[in-house]
Amino acid sequence: MKHAIWALWLSTLLALGGWYGYRLYAGEDLQVFNPGPLSAGHHQLEQACGACHVSPLGGGEVLQKACVNCHGDELKAARDAHPQSKFTDPRNADRLAHLDARYCLACHVEHVPERTRPMAVTQPDDFCVHCHVDIAEDRPSHQGMAFDTCASAGCHNYHDNRALYEDFLVKGADQPLLKSIARIAAPAPLADKHPDWQAPAEVPQPDAPSEQLNAEAVADWLASGHAEAGVNCSGCHQPQGVAWQAKPTLQTCQGCHAGEAQGFFAGKHGMRLNPDLPVELAPMRPELGLLAFTDESAGHELSCTSCHGAHRVDRVAAAVEACLGCHADEHSMAYQGSPHQQLWQAEQRGELPAGSGVSCASCHLPRETAEVHGQERRLVQHNQNANLRPNEKMLRGVCLDCHGLPFALDALADPQLLKNNFRGAPAQHVPSVDMALERARQ
Repeated sequence: MKHAIWALWLSTLLALGGWYGYRLYAGEDLQVFNPGPLSAGHHQLEQACGACHVSPLGGGEVLQKACVNCHGDELKAARDAHPQSKFTDPRNADRLAHLDARYCLACHVEHVPERTRPMAVTQPDDFCVHCHVDIAEDRPSHQGMAFDTCASAGCHNYHDNRALYEDFLVKGADQPLLKSIARIAAPAPLADKHPDWQAPAEVPQPDAPSEQLNAEAVADWLASGHAEAGVNCSGCHQPQGVAWQAKPTLQTCQGCHAGEAQGFFAGKHGMRLNPDLPVELAPMRPELGLLAFTDESAGHELSCTSCHGAHRVDRVAAAVEACLGCHADEHSMAYQGSPHQQLWQAEQRGELPAGSGVSCASCHLPRETAEVHGQERRLVQHNQNANLRPNEKMLRGVCLDCHGLPFALDALADPQLLKNNFRGAPAQHVPSVDMALERARQ
């Protein structure tokens, strides 16, 4: 009898799993299966359950693989300070009883909004105590500090602690508020991204069929980097000899901009269009987001042309105008009239050299070195969320282009400065540099 009951239960479960899978891939509304809202980072994927639940019978190992599929490269690039190898080491086996940090789910559980905190952490604020209970003995400077302050701004980041390496803090201790050469790195020349590229002798004539030609589109194209690089209408509208496409697909953009597309698919602007998702989702629209957005942006589907335009491909407009066309949160609105915007406007007027201005994209879509098709390229990181949580991740790749380390640490730790877009001086001081100097003297 027991075997019959077990067989019936198992067959029912498998049938439900197959039915669930059918509904998932058919793109039906799966809210009935949702045990609770997803975290802010994943809320766009509530209709793509299979992105994480890749098997109806999957357990922790299956979910762990799903986490690594999306976030593994980011952890590798961050030089994860708490790699899995630390917790698979037999010498640390006793610690797993308190916190099994071999699995992402140990700290990041979905569908539990009642205990989900910033960065989707579902552990209590003082979880560091499980492994570092004796930290005050090793570091007298930490005596009296509560464990729920470890992750405070300007202090420790579980996955990437490079902002607080002691040699890094000591080296930057004497840096001034503003560096004498405060300029953001220029974008890479086209020849760096595409070594086989050669500049055309002259700007080509548009090769679109006559019935497809549009005076405004042609004028925009002639003013674009595409025309300068010799990319004609057919390069986007008729790639590789396919039939003419009135609206080129995102895959067409990827043909030349694979590195940028990779970041776009990883960020909140483009994650719904990621070709690796198990179900096709509609593009993201601002009103579906969790921030404040302009009324005018409602219904606007996000893709490459949402920010760059279909033909002009204007990087200047994409760096500020496109952002403020959608974002209406306090930080974004405070950019207008801020010291950063004043520098940006002066650069656009030609009063300051290239790289002296600070746009929205300067900080949130920074230029970085990435590997594309096996070669290093200088690209714009289009994952706008990559350096936001925690914001100390912005320190090395953005803030230190212009500012000294002590000021940058203090500014990033001041919530009011973050809201008003850095108008004024930090109201508090992060002692990390002082502690590193004291330890070096000892």
